[in-house]
Order: sequence, then C-alpha cells, then structure tokens
Amino acid sequence: EDSVACFCPAKSSPSYIDLPANFTPANFLTIQTKLSSGFQDVHVMVFVGFGFLMVFLQRYGFSSVGFTFLVASLTLQWATLLQGFLHSFHGGHIHVGVESLINADFCAGAVLISFGAVLGKTGPAQLLLMALLEAVLFSVNEFILLSLLGVRDAGGSMTIHTFGAYFGLFLSWVLYRSQLEKSRHRQSSVYNSDLFAMIGTIFLWVFWPSFNSAPTALGDGQHRTVVNTYYSLTASTLSTFALSALVSGDGRLDMVHVQNAALAGGVVVGTSSEMMLTPFGALAAGFLAGTVSTLGYKFFTPILESRFKLQDTCGVHNLHGMPGV
Repeated sequence: EDSVACFCPAKSSPSYIDLPANFTPANFLTIQTKLSSGFQDVHVMVFVGFGFLMVFLQRYGFSSVGFTFLVASLTLQWATLLQGFLHSFHGGHIHVGVESLINADFCAGAVLISFGAVLGKTGPAQLLLMALLEAVLFSVNEFILLSLLGVRDAGGSMTIHTFGAYFGLFLSWVLYRSQLEKSRHRQSSVYNSDLFAMIGTIFLWVFWPSFNSAPTALGDGQHRTVVNTYYSLTASTLSTFALSALVSGDGRLDMVHVQNAALAGGVVVGTSSEMMLTPFGALAAGFLAGTVSTLGYKFFTPILESRFKLQDTCGVHNLHGMPGV
C-alpha cells in the first residue's frame, strides 16, 4: 500500500499517512498549494506585521524594521537546523519542506516578540546573540511540549507567545539600567510613527487566522481554527475600542491600545483554535482577551516598570504574555 511521509508542526513529529485509493498527484499538489499559501501569510506576518508594529517609537522606526529583517533572517536559518535535528533528521539528512519553513517562521515570531520587550535598548550584535540563544530554548521547549508531552498548540499560545513574552521580559530585567529613565520621553510616538504602526496591526489582524491554521491538518481542524480566530479577533477589537475610550478619562482612543490589544484575540485562541469552541466561545474568549490586554497597558505596565524594574517597551506582556497564559 502506498504511503507518503509528512511533517506537521502541530504534531512536531514525522508520520506516514496511508494514501487513499483515489489519490492522485493532483490531490497532493492541492495540499502543497494550500501549505504554500499558509506559509506566505505567516511570512508576511513575521516580516511586515511585526516589523511595522514596532515602528511606533518616534526615533526608532528604521531600526525597528531593519533589525526585524536582520534578526528574523538569522533565526529562520538557525531554527531550520535546530528543529531539523529534533524533528526531521532521518538517514543522516535533515528533510526540509514547506512545513519546516512555517515552523521556522514560528520560531522567528517568538524571537521578535522578545525583541519587542527590549526595543530601543539593544544593538544589532546583542539582538543576534539573543536570537541564537532563544531559538535553541524555543526548539527544546517546543520539542518537550509537543513531542514528549503531546500538547496541542497549533497557534502557539504557549510555545510562541507566552515563551517569547516572558523570555523578553527576563532580558528586559537583565538589561535594566536606571539611566534609561532619562530617555523615557523618547518612548513616545508621533502621528506618522503611529500611522505606520497601524499598518503592522492591520497586516497581523488580517493574516492571524492563517497564522493559527497554517500548521493544522487540512479539513475540519483547519476550518475550525480559521473560524474561531476570526471571531475572536473581531471581539477583541470591539472590547479594545470600548474599554480604551472608557479608561482614557476624556473619551479618546489610545493608539497603543488599538495597535496592540485588538490583536489579543488571535493570541488567546492559539492553543484551542482547532477545538469546538463554537462562535460564542470564540467571541467570549476574544472579548476577555481584549479587555485584559487593554487594562494591562493602562494599569499593569506602569507597575512592572516602577516595582519590578521591567521596561516592557512594546507591552508584550499585555499582548502576548497574559492572553497566551
């Protein structure tokens, strides 16, 4: 009986699937086409979405986009090797396919989340060292959770968002310097920087269903992932806009909330997106995530900085950490 080898990042272990009697090369081509489409969406999120989301700093726009380009490019290569040895090393060779490219992009996403926590406080050499170290820890953590413990985490709420956020917060704590308080005014944004950051937000928002569904098996699981992520994002957006106006004091929207907390819906359903959440469950999860994230930016971020000496530049704890947990 014919069989084909495939590698699914959600399972993180190679497996052989028996081909159906009506299997044709055209069917296999269709599957590969869908995988390639998902890979393109994830790739855009990593380089365009994350890159432009971090240009809100008025004097760090070029570095935000440029360092994202640099760090992600290195991480993709390093992650391919690391994950290849752990998941797809057979016969003395690392087998690479579209699925492994998607998984490498996920690793780059985790590294860029950590980059957001130390944005403006690190140079390119430090960021490259961070990427090399974090990619190793990410791959080991992913292997333990997905392969050894059998955890389901298609959208990466645990392996990507939570890990990336708290790794970045740890680095921010290590790199804390009291002299940075003098340059606190540079963390503000201007009209143009906020406008470009909104471009990153829109790209991430639009492509997030593909991000969560890219590693899932074709069929019902992938369909549920897209639907659940879709509704969760819409709910988190509404709760963010409503709550931002309420907590601002003057009824105005805070662009920091809009740029970030509106995306929390995609993070919160990452682990459970391929499960039977129902549209109501996805809406409830997204609404809660948007609320928690917005309140985090308003109240919790100042506490982290004043009491715990954590300067979370992009607020990754509010967007990725708490919703991921």
